[in-house]
Amino acid sequence: MQNKKEFSTRRQKLLTLMGEGVAIIPTAPEVIRNRDSHYPYRFDSHFYYLTGFKEPESVLILVAGKEPKSILFCRDKDIEREIWDGFRYGAEAAKTEFEFDETYSISQLDEIVQKLLANQSKLYFGLGADTVWDARMAGWLNAVKNQARTGVTAPDEVVDIRKLADEMRLFKSASELDTMRRSANIAAGAHFRAMQRTHVGMMEYEVEAEFLHEFYRKGAQAPAYTSIVAGGANACTLHYNANNRKLSDGELLLIDAGCELDGYASDITRTFPVNGKFSAAQKDLYELVLSAQAAAIAAVKPNNHWNEPHEAALDVLVQGFIDFKLCKGSKTEVLETGVYRQFYMHRTGHWLGLDVHDVGEYKKTGEWRALEPNMVLTVEPGCYVRPADNVPEHFWNIGIRIEDDVLVTKTGNEVLTTNAPKTVADIEAAMHK
Repeated sequence: MQNKKEFSTRRQKLLTLMGEGVAIIPTAPEVIRNRDSHYPYRFDSHFYYLTGFKEPESVLILVAGKEPKSILFCRDKDIEREIWDGFRYGAEAAKTEFEFDETYSISQLDEIVQKLLANQSKLYFGLGADTVWDARMAGWLNAVKNQARTGVTAPDEVVDIRKLADEMRLFKSASELDTMRRSANIAAGAHFRAMQRTHVGMMEYEVEAEFLHEFYRKGAQAPAYTSIVAGGANACTLHYNANNRKLSDGELLLIDAGCELDGYASDITRTFPVNGKFSAAQKDLYELVLSAQAAAIAAVKPNNHWNEPHEAALDVLVQGFIDFKLCKGSKTEVLETGVYRQFYMHRTGHWLGLDVHDVGEYKKTGEWRALEPNMVLTVEPGCYVRPADNVPEHFWNIGIRIEDDVLVTKTGNEVLTTNAPKTVADIEAAMHK
């Protein structure tokens, strides 16, 4: 569990990186689902990373320079509203509890922010992320510029604060990794539960319900994303999420599902036979993807570049596609022409953290960046075979993806999601318990 000191330390580091100027970082707004009903509230990841504060209608302002300080604007303490909507810290309690230098009511934001922007050289802000905030920021800057005759100057440079914050977030602390391990274990348990309970004739949404049950039962606050529960041909649609088809005998079920625990996502994909037994064709392609994933995971280690796991997976997959008569020609020809994309059309992973597709650059100065300890990424090769004239019929409608969450360590890697069965033997054993 992250303590308030860790959030304070992050703010101090960001202030140092800024050097001078003012950063304005709002949290996410509440969103109406329909009429008087809201979507479940979820804070902005950058805001939470720097504050640990989960309430809506909040803004963090960092003032860098000779006298750096962090300021929180939040909702007022309001007992009447708390009766309806739940607890609020209020400015006074938030200052003590979260170690801010100053705190104010969110109603004072317009007044105070103009004073904070006056005579500053730089404004750090995520321009383009939200049109409402873009307009509000333009209004504040114009108000400061209108004071020019009194000798007040406005920032003449706008810097994207996300560039600095993204790089910080890419490297996970010990407490972040503890949370991510717990999130991964909950999700792995949910995949195991699904394997045990899936049977012919079930609806995809019934399997999804097993995941939700396990997520909430183990303390996760939400799914990390809309779960993909794709039986048979549905598995060949990468982002399928209707989850409303009946599962049939003899087909595979692909499940891409993870949970969010204290803000941090897990992301696991497993593919298994609905009836508990792989057919020969299913087993051939499944073990190909599993071998590709093993090669990719082996390439996750310090100083390897970001793309090496993808290249390792692709090398194994392409040779398999040739062996199974899915692709024709030499490996070099298949890679150069890109015909393999008929069966494998996505990349092999992404950063993972507070966001499922987490922040962080994949290239630096035009080159794939080197992997470093405390980065966390997914490794998820796949194979998707739709019916086609050039495809052997016994492979039709087989969709397979195998995905794990992997931490880069000082000497190699740690697979965080290892508790979710993935060998043919382990999957079949889990389904026959």
